[in-house]
Amino acid sequence: MKKLLLLSTIAIFGISNLINGQNIDFGFKTGLNISNIAGGETDRNNLFVFHIGGFAEFKINEKFSLQPELLYSRQGSEVGNSVKIKLDYLAIPLMAKYYLSKKISLEAGPQISFLVNDKFDFNESSISDADTDASSFDFGLNFGFGYNINSKLSTQVRYNYGITTISENPDIKNSVFQISLGYRL
Repeated sequence: MKKLLLLSTIAIFGISNLINGQNIDFGFKTGLNISNIAGGETDRNNLFVFHIGGFAEFKINEKFSLQPELLYSRQGSEVGNSVKIKLDYLAIPLMAKYYLSKKISLEAGPQISFLVNDKFDFNESSISDADTDASSFDFGLNFGFGYNINSKLSTQVRYNYGITTISENPDIKNSVFQISLGYRL
C-alpha cells in the first residue's frame, strides 16, 4: 500500500516537470462526504463522513484544465440504527474542468479507489466490529461544479457514482455526494 501511495503521488505531482510552472496550481482540500451504498434490498441511511487530500490543477487554456487529486475518503452507509458500514479509500480522481467564467467551473471525470480499511461498526457494545469483505478496488464517475472564492480558496460540489460493485452479494455500489473546501498554495 505504501508503494501505491508513493507511486500515485509521483504520478500526480511529478508531471509538473513536463509543464510550464506558471500553468499549475497545487493545493489541499477537505470536506464532507454524504455517503450511501446503492443496491440490494436493505434500507440504508446516509453516513456523514469526510475526505482530505491534495490536488494539482494543470491549466490547458483559459477555459479548460485537468485536475488530478489524491484523497483519503471515508465512505459507507448506516443500516438502521444498529450498524455502520465504514469503507476507507485512497481515491484518485482525474477531473476535467471547463470554466464557464473565471470563478465557476463544471467538472467531470473518472475515479479509481483502493480500499485501505473496511469494517462493520456495531452500535451494541456486546457485538465486536468485523471486516466487510468489500472489494479492494472501486471505479466511479464524478460530476460536479466548482467555485473559486478568490485566488487561494475554492469550493466544490461533486457526486461520485460507483460503476463497479463493492460486494457481489448483494450487488451494491458506492454513492457519494461531496462538498469540499480547497486551498491553493
